[in-house]
Amino acid sequence: MAFDLIRADFRAHGRKFGAQGFWAMLVYRYGRWRYTVRPSWLRKIFSLVYHFLFKLVQILTGIELPCEVVVGDNFVIDHFGGIVVSGYARFGANCRIRNGVVVGLKNVEQPIAPIFGDNVDIGAGAKVLGPIRIGNNVRIGANAVVLCDVPDDHVAVGVPAVIKPIRRAHE
Repeated sequence: MAFDLIRADFRAHGRKFGAQGFWAMLVYRYGRWRYTVRPSWLRKIFSLVYHFLFKLVQILTGIELPCEVVVGDNFVIDHFGGIVVSGYARFGANCRIRNGVVVGLKNVEQPIAPIFGDNVDIGAGAKVLGPIRIGNNVRIGANAVVLCDVPDDHVAVGVPAVIKPIRRAHE
């Protein structure tokens, strides 16, 4: 099962082993897998290796994707650098994030991060913070600061983000 997910991540990252997003996903998958290891003393050894690999990827790529995050199929980290994702975040299928994206807590006292639906595209430099829901088929513009819910089929742009319906070509 774990190797099927890694193969899918490799395909999602354009079959490029050098894609730093793929490196982050590889360590992420390892981190998730280590929770299944029994007995616990052996899991602790794998956990030490995970923490070393997590920090190495964080330093080399600028991507912080803890294994506590839940990601759906075809999750793509399109560019590297300055990406921070809270361990409380949840992503649906076919989500894409770019460099400079922060997904996290709005207040440290409230450890709740955004929950994303399917087919969400997050532009470079966007900040998505707090206990909010991002619907399906949503686009978040570059450098947007999203602090409120975004319904299905909408776009969020600006600082603070303004929510607008997505215009279709036939409209």
